Amino acid sequence: MAEVSIEIGGRDYQVNCRDGEEAHLREIAGLLDAKARDAQRAVGGINETRHLLLAALLLADEVHEARRNGGTLTKPDPAPPAAPAPPAALQPDFAPILEKLAERVESLAQRLEADASNA
Repeated sequence: MAEVSIEIGGRDYQVNCRDGEEAHLREIAGLLDAKARDAQRAVGGINETRHLLLAALLLADEVHEARRNGGTLTKPDPAPPAAPAPPAALQPDFAPILEKLAERVESLAQRLEADASNA
């Protein structure tokens, strides 16, 4: 079993994978890292769990849209080196997308909490 060092959202993680899958793991970690950086730019100072949750939701939304439209996912360009965040006026407007995703997550969390209290 191989151990790979990956960086996601500015943090390093050690992850195990099967021998020979190291490059694939680094590639998909790069996709998640790019989305984590998008989420960070869009919403700023949030805790790590919510930050990675938003990144995962952005990826899941892309997969869902591609499946729904019968399309395929295209390989994004490699993430550019980390640079200072642009001024707020120049940042892409992820707010509507994140608000929609946050509403979905909050709804799911409320259902899970209700189910847990009824159990």
